[in-house]
Amino acid sequence: MRLLASATTALALCALSAYATPASAETSPQVVYGYAWSDGAGHLRILPQSATAVRKSYRLKAIRGAKELRLGYTKAAYLRVAVACGLKETEGRVALDAKNFGRTRCGAADLSDSLASGPVAVRVHHSGGQAVKVTEFLPYPSKLSVVRGTVKRAGDRTLLFTRGGTTVKLGYTHALAFSRVTSRCGAGWLTGRPVNADRDGLGTKHCGAGDFNAALKKLRHPVLVQIDYQPRSGQVFQVWEVFGDA
Repeated sequence: MRLLASATTALALCALSAYATPASAETSPQVVYGYAWSDGAGHLRILPQSATAVRKSYRLKAIRGAKELRLGYTKAAYLRVAVACGLKETEGRVALDAKNFGRTRCGAADLSDSLASGPVAVRVHHSGGQAVKVTEFLPYPSKLSVVRGTVKRAGDRTLLFTRGGTTVKLGYTHALAFSRVTSRCGAGWLTGRPVNADRDGLGTKHCGAGDFNAALKKLRHPVLVQIDYQPRSGQVFQVWEVFGDA
C-alpha cells in the first residue's frame, strides 16, 4: 500500500509539473533602455538601445536589428530625475540613486505629462506588452545632425525619414520649426508664389508643427527636405522645405 501511495503521489506531481511554468519565465520583466515617445493615450513607444554609464549619465548606442516596442504604462511606477513630479526640467537639481537612476516616485499621469513635452531617456521594465516601471536617467550629450533626405508621414508628429537607402522613424513636438518656400504656411507642398527660399533652395518662411503635419497629410509620396535632428532620441527640431523638389 505504501508503494502504491508513493506511485500515486509521483504521478500527481508529474501532472502538476506538466502545467506549471517557472515563475521567472512568467513574471520576470524584461529591461530596455532608450528614449520613450508618447504613442497614444496610456502608451509609449521605445526603440531599445544599449546603455553605458558615463559618470552620472548614460551613453546610448543603437542596437543593430532592434525592433521598436509599444507598451502600455497606465499601471507603471515612474521614477524621475527631477526633485519633484510636476517639474518640466530638473532646474539644476537632480534626485539620483546609487546607480544614477531617478528616484523621485511619480505616477502614470506624470509620465503622460513628461511625454507630452517630448522624448524621455528611460530604463523600462516591461512584461506582456505593459511597462511595469519607467525610470529616468540623464542621457550623455550627443550632437545634432543636419541632413537631407525624404520624409513621409507616419502619424501625427511621427515621420519616416529616408537617406542613403536607410529609413528611420523620427518624431517631433509642437515646438518644431518648419521653414517653408511657400507664400503661406497652410499652402500645399511647394505651391504658391512668391518663393521664400535662400541660395541653397531652403525655405525661409517660419511656420510650425501643425503646418508641417497638415502639409504631409496631403501627400501620397515622400518629399525632399532638410532636417535638424538628434539621432539618439529621434527628435526632429527643424524641417526645411526644399525648393525644386518636383
